[in-house]
Amino acid sequence: MTARPLRFDVNLSILFTELPLLQRPAAAAAAGFDAVELWWPFPEPVPADRELDALRTALTDAGTRLVGLNFDAGDMAAGERGLLSRPSGSARFRANVDVAVGFAASLGCTTLNALYGNRDPEVSVPEQRELATENLVFAAAAAERVGATVVLEALNSFESPRYPLTSSQKVLDLIDYLKVVHGAPNIAFLADLYHLARMGEPVERLVELRSDRFGHVQIADPPGRGQPGTGELDWAGVLERLAASGYDGHVGLEYKPVGPSAASFDWLPRHLRSASVEEGV
Repeated sequence: MTARPLRFDVNLSILFTELPLLQRPAAAAAAGFDAVELWWPFPEPVPADRELDALRTALTDAGTRLVGLNFDAGDMAAGERGLLSRPSGSARFRANVDVAVGFAASLGCTTLNALYGNRDPEVSVPEQRELATENLVFAAAAAERVGATVVLEALNSFESPRYPLTSSQKVLDLIDYLKVVHGAPNIAFLADLYHLARMGEPVERLVELRSDRFGHVQIADPPGRGQPGTGELDWAGVLERLAASGYDGHVGLEYKPVGPSAASFDWLPRHLRSASVEEGV
């Protein structure tokens, strides 16, 4: 298979945070990127229309395409890592689904990330899994109506010790269960190579064997989660294998920049920051 140029996007929830949210799309564009992604960027699951409109305008005015959006995952700064498996968060998650799907669809975004949620000691593991299943099927049905895919990811247990999905196999097993038993075809694996590497998975081998299951890819360099070149991974090798695999989605830059965000992209040639390389625009 002939390698295809990869397409990169910037996660504006972790990069360019020196700036207010509505200024970040223009900053990404100035750095050469035409695609971005976001964690759920509002403190509530159903923000006012004017807030959604303002963000939509900031993205379109900057000429940036939204290629990934998280469903509301709760208070991430306080340690929450998703709502859909937790009885106390289920109603909030469901309230957010149509809002997130609608906002994504209005911008042509077809990838929605659903964080599973931390282990809840007040309920059993089977009860939490059953609730997660119900909510993931609900979210996938909403996403399917607009041609979107729901992605699930593994996190590392060093930073998220109560998050139960900590390996690629655990996530893939859950996805298979949702597809086969519950008939949810539009659920895929978000391969966050940073988290997987932190858990000791051989990410180059994972790319070779499982890239056909990838619905999205995110990268950062372990162990510090900085930009490629600041840590342990051979990114030239990893990205070469990813390009050779035929993966045709975006690669999300989801790292904590070492220094100013705009100065953290030297490892990535400017001509690779735009989809025009791939699409011949």
